[in-house]
Amino acid sequence: MIQGSLVAIVTPMHPDGRVDDDAFRRLIDWHVEQGTDAIVAVGTTGESATLDEQEHCEAIALAVQQAAGRIPVIAGTGANSTSEAISLTRCARDAGADACLLVTPYYNKPTQEGLFQHHKAVAEAVDIPQILYNVPGRTAVDMLPETVARIAAIENIIGVKEATGLLERIPLLRKLTSPDFAIYSGDDATAREAILLGANGDISVTANVAPAGMHAMCAAALAGDGAGAAQIDATLAGLHNKLFLEANPIPVKWALAEMGLIEAGIRLPLTWFSEGFREPLRAAMQQAGVL
Repeated sequence: MIQGSLVAIVTPMHPDGRVDDDAFRRLIDWHVEQGTDAIVAVGTTGESATLDEQEHCEAIALAVQQAAGRIPVIAGTGANSTSEAISLTRCARDAGADACLLVTPYYNKPTQEGLFQHHKAVAEAVDIPQILYNVPGRTAVDMLPETVARIAAIENIIGVKEATGLLERIPLLRKLTSPDFAIYSGDDATAREAILLGANGDISVTANVAPAGMHAMCAAALAGDGAGAAQIDATLAGLHNKLFLEANPIPVKWALAEMGLIEAGIRLPLTWFSEGFREPLRAAMQQAGVL
């Protein structure tokens, strides 16, 4: 089981919106050096919604190639079309990804039965470990813990990213699933508490800019060192908040550009980080010791 700080990595782009493969490779190398526990490529933070299918598959393949077995790669392959999710998941399997992360279908608001049938269809079509992803703030559908437990009975469904920030869900999910079923926080602000309640790690936006700190915080929490984890998390708390002053990944891409790690590139309909929010985020970066 993959545990710890799993970075929801950005997809670097040139100012004209083309994917910057060289910067992507450098970012992956940097995360390996900084102790990040896994790469989650082409998810929400990786702008999956504005990459076409070929670009999506190429980004997954690049991540796997650059990681070269040094760090696990989990590929974002969710879609609101079941057939598209199957196609993307096949791309990830063929590229050699360690697992896939599949967001619940967004916009079309399936029922709980629809969520079960969707994930069952993908799992049965593609033989690769798959992690469910519940983020109702973006998808307009909430995968309930009982539905997660039902889907978890499918052999290659190995975990869930629970991004509601509702801490009471962590022990409930742990109770409803087997001990080897991975539970990941998808909410940086509550990740420390989630791990102390039984989660296995955090699929993190903050880890893009503070990978060493997030790795250390998650490791302390996994070891049951609540005080140590809290001390580290206190330095990261500003990032947990200010990285969401505008829609993710707008602030985190600006922060990485400020650090000199990527160019100022993002795709419409997302726009570059508003000037009025920059100083608060810069202060949070300084508090975390990354700027």
